[in-house]
Amino acid sequence: MSTTARDPAGPSAADIERARTDPKLANVLYHDWEATSYDEKWNISYDQRCIDYARDRFVAVAGTEGWPYAEALELGSGTGFFLLNLMQAGVIEKGQVTDLSPGMVDVAVRNGTELGLDVGGRVADAESIPYEDESFDLVVGHAVLHHIPDVELALREVLRVLRPGGRFVFAGEPTPVGDWYARRLGRLTWAVTTKVTSAPGLRGRWGRPAEELDESSLVAVLESVVDLHTFDPRELAATALRAGAVDVHTTTEELTAAFLGWPVRTFEAAVNPDRLGRGWAMFAYRSWQRLSAADRVLSRVLPQSLFYNVLVTGTRPG
Repeated sequence: MSTTARDPAGPSAADIERARTDPKLANVLYHDWEATSYDEKWNISYDQRCIDYARDRFVAVAGTEGWPYAEALELGSGTGFFLLNLMQAGVIEKGQVTDLSPGMVDVAVRNGTELGLDVGGRVADAESIPYEDESFDLVVGHAVLHHIPDVELALREVLRVLRPGGRFVFAGEPTPVGDWYARRLGRLTWAVTTKVTSAPGLRGRWGRPAEELDESSLVAVLESVVDLHTFDPRELAATALRAGAVDVHTTTEELTAAFLGWPVRTFEAAVNPDRLGRGWAMFAYRSWQRLSAADRVLSRVLPQSLFYNVLVTGTRPG
């Protein structure tokens, strides 16, 4: 799936200042600005690599019972990564994408169309989902709950639009411990990489232009506003139960894989991308795969709270 460069204008300084105290405005500004470059930034694709990733996340927390789900909704879809790849994996037949960012909805629907999938989309606030009661068999989301101010209210809305017995699956949510080490690894990698690549002899080949580094700093400001929560697995399960869900289950993933993944992502953002070819991409991906396999073993003996991501599922009663 091809991508284009981020809108060079971006949000104004006044917009960013207002966004510091308005998380929903920050979400719209950040995700609209990032929409056309988001897949490239996070190495998102719609090929077998990400199809397997999405399917494996779903299976890890919810299993394979009930496939295929006839109608599904993705909450906070971004460019459609989770829903579109689950559709390609045979988990979902027909889907709807929603996001607070109009730019993200546009890209997600376009991605679905290019893939030949039956997908529609609406701009939507997760705390007030614009669909009728009992509209869907499945609601999914990836890395979305931590952006929502009132998570319990959003889960109540999820249960409202689910049919009786319908399931929700949310993946990619940071834990407090995971967020602590991921942010520190990211900051350390950014500081070291930008310092080294600014040295004479490396700046021209490996360094990013100063204006791109400045732009990344603005993105980081907005990211710090839109990231509202971290989730202890037990507390997230309790929130889902209070919202009215039943059969609630959580699992966690990525420990050693996160210690690799965050430095790799930060390094890629800090250097000239022309210096990183397919060999680098495959090294990073294969290394992450091997560490993720090790983490699945570690998850049997270590506390869930140590891992970077928490996944949660539950169903609507009935």
